[in-house]
Amino acid sequence: MARIVAIDYGIKRTGIAVTDDFQIIASGLTTIASETAIAFLTDYFQKEKVEMVLVGEPKQMDGTPSQSAEIIEKFVALFKKNFPDMPLTRVDERFTSKMAFQTMIDSGLKKKQRQNKALIDEIAATIMLQDYLSRK
Repeated sequence: MARIVAIDYGIKRTGIAVTDDFQIIASGLTTIASETAIAFLTDYFQKEKVEMVLVGEPKQMDGTPSQSAEIIEKFVALFKKNFPDMPLTRVDERFTSKMAFQTMIDSGLKKKQRQNKALIDEIAATIMLQDYLSRK
């Protein structure tokens, strides 16, 4: 089997999570500057076998697209252009950032550590990926 990569794409930062080769466990990989996402993924895909990529789909409570949806759609188009053979699945990412923050609190991280927005993005991608795995 190959890995699944989850991307929590944002205006400034992008959180990335991956599964193990057996697609059982989701783990945070890193947070990168969003403008470097395609270059990072190109390098990662050359080093690791990846079966599919999940990209978060931001929605409002009523199911309509959120303000950041347009930015993410541009990224998705760029992704498909650069990786036309890589399967891409969109997944609902509502509440993942709030859940990531709560996870940090529950883990006992100090207030200063919880202010690390890069860590929040990485945890949000991990939550999105683990949720996908549990529904699969």
